[in-house]
Amino acid sequence: MERKSILCPNCRKLINTDEPTCPFCGMSKPASQWKAVTSRLMSPSSGNIIQYILYLNIFIYVLSLLLSMSQIGMSSNPFRFLSPSIGALQLLGASGTIPIDYYHRWWAPISANYLHGGILHIFFNMMALRQLGPTVIQEYGANRMIIIYTLGGVIGFLFSYMAGTPFTLGASAAVCSLIGSILYYGKSRGGAYGQALYKEVFGWVIGLGIFGFVVPGIDNWAHGGGILGGILIGYILGYREKKRDSLSHSILAAACIVITLISLSLGIITRVFL
Repeated sequence: MERKSILCPNCRKLINTDEPTCPFCGMSKPASQWKAVTSRLMSPSSGNIIQYILYLNIFIYVLSLLLSMSQIGMSSNPFRFLSPSIGALQLLGASGTIPIDYYHRWWAPISANYLHGGILHIFFNMMALRQLGPTVIQEYGANRMIIIYTLGGVIGFLFSYMAGTPFTLGASAAVCSLIGSILYYGKSRGGAYGQALYKEVFGWVIGLGIFGFVVPGIDNWAHGGGILGGILIGYILGYREKKRDSLSHSILAAACIVITLISLSLGIITRVFL
């Protein structure tokens, strides 16, 4: 009797369709249709997750410009060029003590990760995402990358909030959580590869520190909190060489996606209906 083969949706190794679990990564029922669909949407090799995050950031940035209309900033300061209005950014979910304490926007530490104050702001953050994201996906998997990016960004903005920052936003808190997770991976794994990766990403930390103290208006608390959040979440979740991907990772990643989309919609919903 002929036996058919497929690529495991999780580890991409060739296995038989009648395998109850993948002999390489331990994924249960690897031949099920819904797991195949999930794999196509979230395949680490395709970089789809990074593209989805990038597109969502661009969409929210364009929306913030459209909501600003005639108030769009055209300052000679390059970091303020094409800057959305404060009102639009607050509506869409900027974080800080003002939005959270005075306007009770408790979801702001989530939504603020997808808002940007200018064209260069979003450009640099998305460039960093494209450079760091593939490494996190490779070592942690797509699901854990989503969890690290989402919860690490939240931790970063909670640090900023507790430090008393009145108004803050940007993907850099979430991007810094990717840096933190790579730092943890490199230090924990060790070896030539781990040490090289650790040293390379630690250079990012030094660069961020210098940039944050030289350029005014940088939220160093969010950056530092994001890095610490990435280290902590990386330690809790573990990376692929230590812990296999599991159903709990998939569920938590899906929850992060749903909560993020709801948070990005809540500002407009409350403005229209309340």
